[in-house]
Amino acid sequence: MNWNRAIDRFLAYGPEQHPIVLQIGGNKLENLAKATQLATPYGYDEINLNCGCPSPKVAGHGCFGVRLMLDPKFVAEAMSVIAANTNVPVSVKCRIGVDDHDSYNELCDFIYEVSSQSPTRHFIIHSRKALLNGISPADNRKIPPLKYEYYYALLRDFPDLQFTINGGITSIEEVNAACTEGAHGVMVGRAAYGNPWQILGLVDSAVYGAPLRSITRRQVLEQYQVYGDSVLRIYGPRPTVREVVKPLLGLFHAEPRNVVWKRAVDAAFRHCTTIKSLFEETLGEIPDEVLDAPITEVPSGITDTFIKAKSLLPPPYTVNEEELLYA
Repeated sequence: MNWNRAIDRFLAYGPEQHPIVLQIGGNKLENLAKATQLATPYGYDEINLNCGCPSPKVAGHGCFGVRLMLDPKFVAEAMSVIAANTNVPVSVKCRIGVDDHDSYNELCDFIYEVSSQSPTRHFIIHSRKALLNGISPADNRKIPPLKYEYYYALLRDFPDLQFTINGGITSIEEVNAACTEGAHGVMVGRAAYGNPWQILGLVDSAVYGAPLRSITRRQVLEQYQVYGDSVLRIYGPRPTVREVVKPLLGLFHAEPRNVVWKRAVDAAFRHCTTIKSLFEETLGEIPDEVLDAPITEVPSGITDTFIKAKSLLPPPYTVNEEELLYA
């Protein structure tokens, strides 16, 4: 495989995926510059620096990810280098703290230094701190408590910046509730991956006000089969059938025979060589009334999570320039 094809494997995407953000990670300025330069021809809409991953391989031995929150001066330098090598906006994804460095003022010091010493104007805030004591990344998404009040306090104290809220948001209802209380944006990750039909399928209508599309899972899969077989093994042995189908495994979340279908898919991975053949072999496990039911709006409910968070805001942040100068 030649060099350009190797880069394509990681950076290429279809035009229908815009707007799309590339996240990069690292702790060496020259490597971050090179990564940004390599990404430029692919036309990403934003370049994001990972300052939130708590994985031992990343934040531990790698000394980047969320560990970078302990060095805001470096993050500001890194963001300046990234911005100098691209013509699109740059952003930072971070937690609200690390280990015992978890006060609201310390979070604000990080935001202030990075934003004042670099072109960064957008921060995606995972509203939990990270624990670097050896617990797994999965536990780091559950054990540290959510503190949405820190996020809403940032909106108050940094009115010239853009903040996206992240962490623990698992429904369209919660997305809209966060926005109603003033969130500039909402990032939903694992919930959308685990239940795409009821999350991604409703975003356009329930969040952006577009007309609800009368589309079924069968129609989605017919389109995905064409796409999947077109990208199968375009980089030598990759992507495999398993890799192409994996994003679909939550499509029948909580539906009858979902577990049976997943078992059939797992067995089919061993011998199916196309997406079409895998679907032909396994989709008979899903009832027609599930495959052919159009997506419907979920009845809206009331969530006061973010209203409560706004009642718990910490005191306003005051910049201590002298402390930051000698930090």
